[in-house]
Amino acid sequence: MTPRRDPVGLGADRAAVERARGRGTPLVSPASPESAAGAEESEDTGLGRLPNRPQVPPVEVIDLVAEEAGRAMAEAMVVPRSTARRLEVVPDLAGEPAAGPPDESLPDGDAPAGAPEDPEGHGTEEGVDDPAHLTELLLDAVEFVRRRLSGDFAVDEFGFDPELTERVMLNVLRPVYERWFRVELRGADRIPADRGALLVGNHSGTLAWDALMTQVAVHDSTGGRFLRLLGADLVFATPVMGDVARRMGATLAASSDAERLLSGGELVGVWPEGFKGIGKNFRDRYRLQRFGRGGFVAAAIRTQVPIVPVSIVGAEEIYPMLADVRPLARLTGAPYWPLTPTWPWFGPLGLVPLPSKWLIEFGEPVPTDQLDPGAADDPMVVFEITDRVRETIQQTLYALLVRRRSVFLG
Repeated sequence: MTPRRDPVGLGADRAAVERARGRGTPLVSPASPESAAGAEESEDTGLGRLPNRPQVPPVEVIDLVAEEAGRAMAEAMVVPRSTARRLEVVPDLAGEPAAGPPDESLPDGDAPAGAPEDPEGHGTEEGVDDPAHLTELLLDAVEFVRRRLSGDFAVDEFGFDPELTERVMLNVLRPVYERWFRVELRGADRIPADRGALLVGNHSGTLAWDALMTQVAVHDSTGGRFLRLLGADLVFATPVMGDVARRMGATLAASSDAERLLSGGELVGVWPEGFKGIGKNFRDRYRLQRFGRGGFVAAAIRTQVPIVPVSIVGAEEIYPMLADVRPLARLTGAPYWPLTPTWPWFGPLGLVPLPSKWLIEFGEPVPTDQLDPGAADDPMVVFEITDRVRETIQQTLYALLVRRRSVFLG
């Protein structure tokens, strides 16, 4: 068997045979008659005469191939017109400026046919945050911190800090309001826009998330008005919590404080059920407890402001209270000690509320300006208005529950 030879060696042998026969290589064009006549005069190199010299010098062949390759690369690297509009000079491969001005036939932002679209605005000024705006926000934040550290801020006689509440506290609560509980608001136009009013709501949920969510709802639906909460003594006696509550505008649930706020044109929120409502068992959900002695109604009558019923659905399910451990409550001084499906079994994670769907409805205001301020001392008048407000909230809760399709989906 004849051994197979290397293809490179076979190619070299074939090229030698072709040269001996006077033929050109396949990569070189056939010789013209003029060049063939000149080729008969072979050149003496000292190694013998070289017959049939190639018709195109090797250096010229290299130059020709390089020129063609350069032209092909230049055509492949043409800059799109949309890019050319953003460049004043586009150098070509030879280092010369590109001829002609940018194509003005296309409006700004338009790309030629076949060019990929840029729906996100990448590479354009519209898709990039304005550095000047970011700088302004940064300087504003630095100035805010400086004022807080230097004590250059104002609080009212109750300890309310409006700047801290709006810029920090409500911004922390708003994602919970919008994304976690997905609060759906109804009847916000019934809240007075430029005068005082007393907002009365049902209390539930083991922890007072309903009061905080109502604060966000009022602020965002009234163009920035603050809801001043009336809280129990325990709130202000608790370390940290009491100071935060005052900073956010809360004050003691006392008739004197409520009347001062209402007379000053403030929106005041009260939850008359107190701990009886927020600490009730899950089996009693959405059943209103007693509204006390009606002290909130007397404050509204004396200051001649309307009473706005507030019905809240969704708070009962955030911490379903299965039992109240009375011995632990007495030991810690708490009004109740709840056991829920997550607390205390999951530790700190048990404090995370379940993401129930919330509905908050503001009812028709109950006017008090038709009564004489002295009617606040009449128990029958106070009881009649108290019962009217309570019944309005209870019936609204039933209607919202019928309308709600799912506890967590809404």
